[in-house]
Amino acid sequence: METLVDAFTDMDTSQKVLYAVGGVVVAVVSVVVVRKLFFKEVKKDYPRDTVILRQIGRAPYAPSLTPFAVKLETYLRMARIPYQNVHGMQRSSKGKFPWMEYNGQEVADSTLCINFLNQKLRVDLNRDLSPADRGVAQAMKVMAEEHLYWFLVLFRWQYDNDKSFIMDAFKIGKFIFWMFRRQVKKQTWSQGLGRHTEEEITEMFKKDLQSLSDFIGTKKFLMGDEPCEADCAVFGQLSQAYWQFTGTGHDTIIKDKYSNLAAYCERMKDTFWPDWDQCITHGGTREATK
Repeated sequence: METLVDAFTDMDTSQKVLYAVGGVVVAVVSVVVVRKLFFKEVKKDYPRDTVILRQIGRAPYAPSLTPFAVKLETYLRMARIPYQNVHGMQRSSKGKFPWMEYNGQEVADSTLCINFLNQKLRVDLNRDLSPADRGVAQAMKVMAEEHLYWFLVLFRWQYDNDKSFIMDAFKIGKFIFWMFRRQVKKQTWSQGLGRHTEEEITEMFKKDLQSLSDFIGTKKFLMGDEPCEADCAVFGQLSQAYWQFTGTGHDTIIKDKYSNLAAYCERMKDTFWPDWDQCITHGGTREATK
């Protein structure tokens, strides 16, 4: 059977040029269509003194497929700040999700959103922590968001495993997935962790989970009996590995090997997400109602 490569080789020069130009046109049109579908801006008047949380939409088994959206929404709930979700693919000025608006002011990046609200509304979820504990909590947050996160990205997007879950969850086909995968490969290579083998990354991933497990121990939350700001970030990352790691080869790693982390995830869910079942799509079988 003749392959596409063989067919292309047999073409004369003019045919090859037309074929190549056609391919470029298809690629450009595809990008334009994707941008129109996903990044359309919708103007609307929103209530004052209410956070307008912009995120990509609900997910199969956790409230979002991005841990940073789970983090920010958990923070809003923990701090009891009124908010309203706007689900869509309109990116922030920094090209990231999630982001927010507050009384017409836009703030991009989940950490900057939290810092903004802490200052604006005088919120301090770390008020009961000593200076030393605040430092430890910050270190755990950074480990989760700047190290563990990239492991989740590599397992979910890069390695040769079952991609049907992520493709179905994002409702994308093979071509769009291929485009995203290429971008992820560049990002993880530039970040550094993408230069390692899957076996090396797997060991690093397990060490991060073990460190979190050892640190939390029998405590209810990250730093003790009361939750703090860093719990939002840690829970955001773990929510993906605990509930939405299907097809990675490590689907049940937290449940099977880190029982206290599984209990921690369930405790955070029960404490701050009593409406969890309304905020997920139950594997894509229904629409989330919140």
